[in-house]
Amino acid sequence: MSTVVRSPSPADLDRVVDALRSWQRDDALVQLHPGDLGWAWRHGPDAVARAVRTWEDDVRIVAVGFLDGPTTLRMTVAPEHWTDPDLARVLVADVSDPGTGVLPSGHAAIEVPDGTALREALHAAGWGDGEAWSPLSLDLSEPVGARGSALHVEIVGGADTSEFTAVHRSAWDNGAFTDELWATMSVGAPFAEARCLLGRDGTGDPVAGITVWSAGPGRPGLIEPLGVHADHRGAGHGTAICVAGAALLREMGASIAWVCTPSDLGSAVATYRSAGFTALPERLDCVRAR
Repeated sequence: MSTVVRSPSPADLDRVVDALRSWQRDDALVQLHPGDLGWAWRHGPDAVARAVRTWEDDVRIVAVGFLDGPTTLRMTVAPEHWTDPDLARVLVADVSDPGTGVLPSGHAAIEVPDGTALREALHAAGWGDGEAWSPLSLDLSEPVGARGSALHVEIVGGADTSEFTAVHRSAWDNGAFTDELWATMSVGAPFAEARCLLGRDGTGDPVAGITVWSAGPGRPGLIEPLGVHADHRGAGHGTAICVAGAALLREMGASIAWVCTPSDLGSAVATYRSAGFTALPERLDCVRAR
């Protein structure tokens, strides 16, 4: 099989998103998801296209990489190629060669699903273990019960957009998420199967927000991101908005809700566990020191 690495144009992104949707499976959790591209879409389709790399044979896309920063690549492979050693060797050669335009020389990190030939090939090529991540999942085959504080939860999409973005900025102590960026994200291809939720406390104050990304009925849905306003922490709002997000994913037909957070964010892991999520085996990035 001849495989070529490409940088898609903005017009090609629908095809990339469709491929990622079709690859999501209950038995292949914690891989690059359409929602990962959807969250990046707040910076516009041109920025997303510049960050995406695809590997294609004569017929279709067989692997996708997303540059989450100049030296971090998040990758996944079509399910039928997860254990394909020939494709794995091609991918490792391409990500290791700065001339392909995938990663620069020097230090780099790659996020790749466990159980793939690609992860084994990276380790065989000298890539070591890097940052630890904690994935968690919630089976949506049964109704999601209410937990935590009582929030009034609404779907964002009108006058409440400013309140939603303000909650996000406070939660992450980052002023970069503006109403304009939300508007750009909301018209992107991945957002057709996504929703943002805003939670209000008993006084009507906006206290928590979450964005959930479906990949279509019968497929796992992703939470990215969740946040609680800095002035309203410690009241169970994170758990409550997480439960609401999972319930919405179930209404949208998702089979599983999942999330992956840095292992050193103990409070985030605790929030998801209190919402009923189960911890999956810890995931380690693959890193190249030089």
